[in-house]
Amino acid sequence: MSNALTKLLETRDWLLADGATGTNLFNMGLMSGDAPEFWNENEPDKIRALYRGAVDAGSDLFLTNSFGANASRLKLHDAAHRAYELSKLSAELGREVADAAGRPVIVAGSVGPTGEIMGTAGTLAHETAVQMFEETGKGLIDGGADVLWVETISAPEEFRAAAEAFGNINAPWCGTMSFDTAGRTMMGVTSASMVDLVEGLPNPPIAFGANCGVGASDLLRTVLGFAAQGTERPIIAKGNAGIPKYHEGHIHYDGTPELMADYAVLARDCGARIIGGCCGTMPVHLKAMREALETRPLGPRPTLDQIAGALGGFSSDSDGLGEEAGAGRVRRSKRRRV
Repeated sequence: MSNALTKLLETRDWLLADGATGTNLFNMGLMSGDAPEFWNENEPDKIRALYRGAVDAGSDLFLTNSFGANASRLKLHDAAHRAYELSKLSAELGREVADAAGRPVIVAGSVGPTGEIMGTAGTLAHETAVQMFEETGKGLIDGGADVLWVETISAPEEFRAAAEAFGNINAPWCGTMSFDTAGRTMMGVTSASMVDLVEGLPNPPIAFGANCGVGASDLLRTVLGFAAQGTERPIIAKGNAGIPKYHEGHIHYDGTPELMADYAVLARDCGARIIGGCCGTMPVHLKAMREALETRPLGPRPTLDQIAGALGGFSSDSDGLGEEAGAGRVRRSKRRRV
């Protein structure tokens, strides 16, 4: 499938993705509990500023403000009928910013989880999930997104539903899961089983990987798990900017620009080709990440001890595959602080 992301990957060894959506929007005044997707209509200049902040910091790819733009999540705000419309608006604003960048920049249409449980223990039917993902995906593609980007998925059933939906509308896509439970997703997916899942899909993604989770160290351990399976598909790494801390009524992340620069280089050396940040990652972090990727040479694949030494220890001994973290286990006290 010919698409802008594949073409760019053919010319570059790595691409810098964007940072956080929620963290940056909260800094702009979004209130907890409000649906950020409404800002695509009510605060378009702030959404443009969100996108432009990533582009100006050096990102080659940014995600649209559409993470919760599906019928299931929007029904909590009496707006289930607006999934297509709000998704389309988010991509139109993104297309405007990308086209003005003066260099190739990929608009990735963010597609978050439905928020419902699938499978035998859940209430969301496969067919309904596919319909939801199709609706959001159509809005994003019609608004000008280059690629769809399903993220923060925990259940393999939901990942399969998204893949089917994007195939139905003939849209290129990428997909990431969140490995936040001792090296596994909340629904038990390991790095190895995700590779098997991806490669077994009739409509596999252009690239796949991990986002969010616990911290940058844990995420890179998962990336090493992907690479160990021998996959040749581009790997995505979008780790949080350190560990969240609650301070004066707000969540703050303790990752400095220097730590995120080290993370970006280590992610590349672990085998990731699309590297960005998730929660807590702001333009100042992205700028440092870009500079580090451009100036530091490619190194050998790092060990777990080297990752822990640079970024802080792991949140658990287990990587989800039955292997222990070794000397890098649970040493958050050595993490760099703001």
